Amino acid sequence: MNRRQVLRGILQGTAVGLALPWLESLAGRRLAYASEDGFPRRFGVFFWGNGNRPERWTPIGEGFGTDWALSDQLAPLIAHKPKIAVVTGLSVKLPNIEPHYSGSSGLLAGAPFTNGTYGGPTIDQIIAAEIGGETLFRSIQTASTDTLGQSYSGPHLLNPAENNPYALYERLFGPTFVAPGEDAIVDPTLGLRRSILDSVHAELSSLKTRVSTADRLRLEQHADGVRDLETRLARLSEDPPSYEACLQPDAPELNYPDIDGRPQIAARTEVMARLTAMALACDQTRVFGHYVSQPVADVLFPEASKGHHSLTHDEGGDQPECHAITVHCIEQFAAWLSALDAIPEGEGTLLDHCAVLCCSDVSLGQTHSLDEMPIVVAGGAGGRLHTDVHIRAAGQENASKLMLSLLHAMDVNAASFGEDEALAASGLAALEA
Repeated sequence: MNRRQVLRGILQGTAVGLALPWLESLAGRRLAYASEDGFPRRFGVFFWGNGNRPERWTPIGEGFGTDWALSDQLAPLIAHKPKIAVVTGLSVKLPNIEPHYSGSSGLLAGAPFTNGTYGGPTIDQIIAAEIGGETLFRSIQTASTDTLGQSYSGPHLLNPAENNPYALYERLFGPTFVAPGEDAIVDPTLGLRRSILDSVHAELSSLKTRVSTADRLRLEQHADGVRDLETRLARLSEDPPSYEACLQPDAPELNYPDIDGRPQIAARTEVMARLTAMALACDQTRVFGHYVSQPVADVLFPEASKGHHSLTHDEGGDQPECHAITVHCIEQFAAWLSALDAIPEGEGTLLDHCAVLCCSDVSLGQTHSLDEMPIVVAGGAGGRLHTDVHIRAAGQENASKLMLSLLHAMDVNAASFGEDEALAASGLAALEA
């Protein structure tokens, strides 16, 4: 139901329509995705590949506030400790058949990695399908390296991440951006593009009657993309939402080339975080994903003697270089949280209205272990999630329980998350506020 809903009928042989009055059912949909203070809830994923050193990750102590302390791998998050929850002891329950990717697909999608693809949509896209229709961009994906990210709308439907900060700036804040209080410049080609989309729909409907079942599914997936484009065109001709924090940021540099074979991870992350935070503040999107690196990636991190994946298998002892790389990744996560926390919203900040899942594809990269998955959740989702807490799950609990709690925090009415051994029909109660 929406505000344009009408009661239709026939009066003396003539079709008539009667607009509905204000109804709680009509207003509730937008409010359902908002925090108690009226600001929308947002969801994000922050991901790096190749895991961690679990013995240097797990916090000291359990519980809230002073009952627990950050470990050395989590030390960069000290400024954000009041707004994070560290969850340890969770496992991906699906068979570890495809090293690294069984973990990332099992964690983010609750489905096995088969035939070179995730077995279902990732959690960010499940949430985007529910709350992304009200914004210009259903979701945005960014990267610090040349990874394409780990966001899937379904099998073989990867949402590629943007690793060029200037290209992201042009997409979010280029010629089509309208700040609150400014008059939108209506693009004269919008009408033509809508007409083209109308004709595409007609063609799609006709084709569906003449193709196989598998092709019909592909056409329906393509139609979803067309509908997203229609939504974006409609948003371009509407007044932007009025949020005081929304401003057009300064443009970044044109390029961030590798230096001596090493990507500028910190520089790219800082810019991507700043641009994404402002896109959230301007309500251009409510779902994002940022990917430092991908599973199995051999990225040459600062001061590392060789690529990350190689080090996870070749470095001896307690792997100090692997440890330093994990710390570097968590430093990037801290920078991301700082960008979100710097934007005021009501009596809190943008971060307070977010739930940001920080994770990797494995725990100990050396063994591709799917036990003790490294997980941090930042932001309280507008009061839906506990923060300043270390939750230690007993008995290697199913990681899908955490994902179901995150879905519920974002008002996604899901009865379960995951499939087969990874199926969870109840959330992680200790995280839910």
